[in-house]
Amino acid sequence: MVFLTTKMMQRTASFVTLGGLVTSLVTTFLPLWKTMNSELNEMENWFSGLWHTCLYTEEVGIQCKAYDSILSLPMDLQISRVLMFVSVSTGALALLVAFPGLDGIELFMGQPGVKRGVLILAGVLAWVSGLTTLAPVSIVAYTTVVDFWNAGFPDVMPRWEIGEAMFSGWFGGLALVIGGTLFFIAVCMGDFEQRPPSEPNTPQVTHRTTQYMRTEVV
Repeated sequence: MVFLTTKMMQRTASFVTLGGLVTSLVTTFLPLWKTMNSELNEMENWFSGLWHTCLYTEEVGIQCKAYDSILSLPMDLQISRVLMFVSVSTGALALLVAFPGLDGIELFMGQPGVKRGVLILAGVLAWVSGLTTLAPVSIVAYTTVVDFWNAGFPDVMPRWEIGEAMFSGWFGGLALVIGGTLFFIAVCMGDFEQRPPSEPNTPQVTHRTTQYMRTEVV
């Protein structure tokens, strides 16, 4: 296909990685990782994130409060904070590293090996960013499901459920992984385009020796 070029693949990888990075950044600060609605008071909705706990009522609206102490947080939220910070940092670094390796950028002109190595490094960083987004979201989702089906809690006791931020986190993590994969595909396409053309098969010339017969005149 005409549009499926190395330059187009590089741009696509950059845009997909940028979309995943923005989604992961928004997910980090959304207070919608877990939701809870009390059956005793259906007018109150609780939301919990990595940094805040929020209460929504129709009379007052939404009110958020930051956690009093980091050490008082559950272990899954503490781990998620660290991993999401690593995810956003490595995702931003992947875009910065990939910029000079893109075709059309004057940096490292005439050095295809350097551009190739830069794009490979960007793909690895995008993969790390995606995995460190998928991991905390999956951990919090797992602990939420386990606590929800815990038979030790009374039935009347409200329980946390999976919030909308979980799905945006999964989407952002997958986008980062896909973006890193597209960087690798762009590198492979560049290697294929730079491959020297194969020489046509030349027919083998067989040298035949001509034998001459000597005749003697008596």
